[in-house]
Formats: sequence, structure tokens, C-alpha cells
Amino acid sequence: MEPDNFFKIAENFIVFQTFLIVIVVPVFCALCISLFHRFIFAKEFFSIFSSLVVVFFNFSLVLFFLEGSSFNVELIEVFPNVGLSFHIEPIGLVFSSIASLLWFVNSIYSIGYLRGNSEQNQTRFYAYVSLSIFAVMGIAFSSNLFTFFLFYELLTFLTYPLVTHNGSSNAKKGGKIYLGILLFTSICFLLLAICITYSFAGTLDFSKGGILPNELSHTEIMILLLIFCFGVGKAALFPFHGWLPAAMVAPTPVSALLHAVAVVKAGVFGIIKIIVYIFGISYLQEVTAISILTVLAGFTIIFASYKAMKSTNLKQRLAYSTVSQLSYITMAASLATPLAIAAAIFHLLSHAFGKITLFFAAGSIYTSLHKTEIKEMRGIFYQMPITMICFSLGAFSMIGLPPTVGLLSKWFIITGAVDVQDFFVLSILILSTILNASYFLPIIYDAFFRKPLGYEMHTGKKESNEFYHYRYLGNSEAPIFILIAIMSTATGILFITLFGGHMSYFLNYFGG
Repeated sequence: MEPDNFFKIAENFIVFQTFLIVIVVPVFCALCISLFHRFIFAKEFFSIFSSLVVVFFNFSLVLFFLEGSSFNVELIEVFPNVGLSFHIEPIGLVFSSIASLLWFVNSIYSIGYLRGNSEQNQTRFYAYVSLSIFAVMGIAFSSNLFTFFLFYELLTFLTYPLVTHNGSSNAKKGGKIYLGILLFTSICFLLLAICITYSFAGTLDFSKGGILPNELSHTEIMILLLIFCFGVGKAALFPFHGWLPAAMVAPTPVSALLHAVAVVKAGVFGIIKIIVYIFGISYLQEVTAISILTVLAGFTIIFASYKAMKSTNLKQRLAYSTVSQLSYITMAASLATPLAIAAAIFHLLSHAFGKITLFFAAGSIYTSLHKTEIKEMRGIFYQMPITMICFSLGAFSMIGLPPTVGLLSKWFIITGAVDVQDFFVLSILILSTILNASYFLPIIYDAFFRKPLGYEMHTGKKESNEFYHYRYLGNSEAPIFILIAIMSTATGILFITLFGGHMSYFLNYFGG
């Protein structure tokens, strides 16, 4: 064996061992939490320590990949040319990096939230969060649709106990909707699409350029694409979006996990992977089928934005905002150009930090003031200045205002649409940005520029309203662990703009 080949094999083996650490540590964390939960702060220690380990080794995987190292391993063959297999590729590394880093931040936040609200079943909470991250890592590094489907379904089952965490009737009802819609879409559509793909291609491998035969008609491609996109229900495309608002009965750290780290990102990540590695970008550019997905995503954006405007509960408004923002990613990917795919990946990153900041802020407000309704937000800046500054940065990013990363990610999507002269996408982006501003800016205005409810001015006059018996009590910021987490993600909203220059890597990778 040539020395160069020997060192290459050894290096790839080290990369595979690093991957094993990334995917096994969350399971080990859940086991330790279950065994040592009686020790004070054991749950928190194992969660934070394990997430740090995963962050470190995932970052190592990124460096290995950039240096040219990789692996593609099949653990067991289930069908001819189909098995439980894993590999590393750039889209999966972006997803795993988001999940690992935000798991760490969410673990810090959970300490303040769970203890601040005296939540029950904290051991179960931390254990299932860790197991959910295990499923996310399995999704991120899947090298074929079979492996993706197994971990995708596992993620649904592992997050169900988190949705129904408090055990109330509302939680159980929300959990049923959550489980019902996601299982229905994956079994009736996604599994069907996987079987059709296997019958057409004889393989389910994620392969750059796609795996489908060229002799398929445009109608067959259109139908298969729609079945895939409806099957990936976690992407929350209309009409299979209802599980997402229903899951808001869960504690805020779970909402943050669902909306920014795990579930919804698994959905849009799956759609990007299917477009890039199953159909192929150049393959879809030759047919009109992809425009059907563009229209569907555009409708979902406007519909969800309208529902967000009508929502009076803060978490519900954020939930519908997530439905809308996810379809930005789907719509960008549906343009099927290297620039648009790169823009979709960047918005995946942008939305993760913006939306988790918003949910952290909502949980901070609930923990300190027990306020959940939007009408209760007026003047809240005077009581929780740090929380509301961070909330504003998250909202600005969702709207696409400077100096946040949301401006950059929306600009990339606009550039992708201009590149193919798709004026439908441009009109959707303009209209949805106006709608985003209409349901976020009033909250910010009320919080910063209106006096708190029941605030007694220096003149001694009280405001005349139904909450006159409430008095302004000064600073009421959330516990320190919540503030550390929310300030970290808010800083990320500003810092990630620096990664915009790395778009060129994805453009080169996808052939742009």
C-alpha cells in the first residue's frame, strides 16, 4: 500500500471515530442523567458537559472536511444497495453545527427556566432533549433516504414526551395533533416517495447531482417532488403546518428546541437534501415541476404571516412566524440554482439564531412576569430591558432589518430570485416582509415607547385602564442563566453576518 493511501485511510478512520463521538455522546448523556439524577445539578452538568463535547467534536468534523477528509460507512445492509449508513457533506455539517451549538445554549437556558418555574419531571426533560439531539445527528449525517427516514421518525417519537411535558389536557391534546400530523405525513407520503424513488433508481443514496433516471416525464417528477415535500411534514408546508402551533403547549425550552434546533430544521434540511441529492439541481432546472413547490411555499409564507398577525398569544405568533420563515427556505431551495440553494442554507442558519432568541425572550417574560399575551407587553422594556433588546434583535432579523443576519439571508434569497428572474418570489418576499413588520414592530413599539400597565408617573396620576391595580416594580429580569443564553443567541444574530462571505464555498460546491 502506498504511504499516501495509508495515511489517507488512517485519517478517514479518525474522522469516523470523531463522528461516532458526536452521535453517541447524546445517548450517553441521557443515560447518565437517568442514573445520577438524584445528585444535585447532575442533570444540568451532564447536559452542558455533553453538549460542549459534541460542539468540540462537531467542529473537528468541519475542519477535517474542509481539509479534504471524509468517510462513508454502511453499518448494515437492509435491502440491496440500501443500508444504515452515514457520511459527512457540507449541508449536513451546517445542520449538525447549528444543532450542537444551540443544544449547549438551550441547556444553559433550561436551568434558569425549569428552576425558575419549578417545572416537574426535569430528569425526563433533560434525558429526552439529549436523545432528540441524537436523532438530529443521525439525520444530519444520513447518507441515504432509508437512514434519514429512520432517524426522522425517531425524532418525532423522542420529542413527543417533551411536547406533552406538563401532562395537562391541553398538552395531551397538542401532543396528539403533533404526533398525528407528523406520523400521517411521513408514513402516507414520505415512505411512499422513498419506495417510488427506490423503484426508479434502485438506490436511495444521497448523491451529488441526483439519482433519478433521465427518462422520467415532467409529470412524474412533479408528483414525486410534491409527495416528498408533503411527506417531510416537519417543514410545515400548508396544509400540514397545524402541528407546529399545537406544540406550543410545551415549555419554552422545548419550543426553542422544536423551532430552532431540531424538528423544523430537520424538515427544511430534508427538503434541501432531497432537492440537491435525490433530484439534482440541474435535473430540476430542466422541468417546470419545481415551480409548483415555489407557489406552495409562497402561499404558506403569506398564509402563516396572516395567521401570525391575528394571533394574540406571543408564543402562538412566534409559531406561525416559524411556519412562514421555514417556507422562505423551501421557496429558495425550489429555485434550484446554486445561488438559491446556498441562500436557503444561509437562511437556515439565520432563522435558527433569530427564532431561538425570540422564544428565549418569550420564556424570560413568562418566568419573571408570567405574561403570555401580546396586549400585556406594553412598557415591558422598563422592567426587562435586556430581554426586550434581545427580542428586538430577533424580530429585526425575522423582518430583515440591519444590523442583523436576517437582512443578509433575505438579500441572498432575493439575489437568487433575480438571478432566475422569478418575480413571483420577489413579490412574496416584499409582501411577507411588510407582514413581518406589521406583527413584530407593534410589540416592540408598545414595549419601548408606551408606559407600563399601572405605571404611576411622577405626577402621581395613574393610567386609566383595567390593570390599574398593577404597579411598576422596577427591574424584573429573568434568572441569570436565562439572560446568559438569550444574550448569547442575540450576539449570534450580529456575529453570523461575518459568515456571509463563505457563501462562495457553497456556490462552488453546487456548481455555481
